[in-house]
Amino acid sequence: MKKTFLSLIGLILISLSIHSSAFAYSYGDPNEEKIAEAYKNMQVQLDENPPDYAEAKKIYKTVQEEVDMHMGPEPTKVIMENIENENKEELIQNMEKLLALNISRRLENVDENFKDYDTSKRLLAKGFATYEALSPRVAKSSKEMDTEIRDEFNKALESLGNPGLFGVGKSEASQDSFNKSKEIILNDLKKEFEIKDFTSGHFSVEEGESTASETTDWTDLASLKNWLPIVIIVAVLALVAVYAVRKRKR
Repeated sequence: MKKTFLSLIGLILISLSIHSSAFAYSYGDPNEEKIAEAYKNMQVQLDENPPDYAEAKKIYKTVQEEVDMHMGPEPTKVIMENIENENKEELIQNMEKLLALNISRRLENVDENFKDYDTSKRLLAKGFATYEALSPRVAKSSKEMDTEIRDEFNKALESLGNPGLFGVGKSEASQDSFNKSKEIILNDLKKEFEIKDFTSGHFSVEEGESTASETTDWTDLASLKNWLPIVIIVAVLALVAVYAVRKRKR
């Protein structure tokens, strides 16, 4: 009985470790990045023959408030001028620069919130979701750069570490490693999209963005997958209690 019980505990701990690691090193659902989704939907409208600028404008309007709030009025001013002038090429280029700026914003936010694992992981996921929209454009120009950026996002994710669950699956975070990956990603984006400086160049980033209202991945109890560790822990405690009671009766 004792051996069976210990084996069961061991299997449960292994299961928890695997589950915890899977969450730590996967982006999961990044809750979608609205600006990236708007860019993709605008591209569909601009690829129509003739391009549907009116619909593209409607799509941009859905994210204009967020853009203006966090990146200032300049991006919207430039993009709206492109739409009004029906300049497809410049419009796409400026939307690409806006996405690159959004990646910079997300990575800077990760750096500022680095000690908060849930927040930093979520922000990094949003940055990666933004890059996913840009990836085909980057890969078309340079597959090597696209691969490098993806690799650095993975390294950045690993650098966040993992708080584990009751110490199981825990790994230390490294902000220095994160900053190295951040620098490589941003330098590649600057080079590819001809951006001189994310803070004082084409567009500028507004500091001090609040992220408290956004939903986390790991702590979102609305997701059934996040109940699994809790169920396992309750089951372990129940087994311990039953085992203790039976042992006393003997």
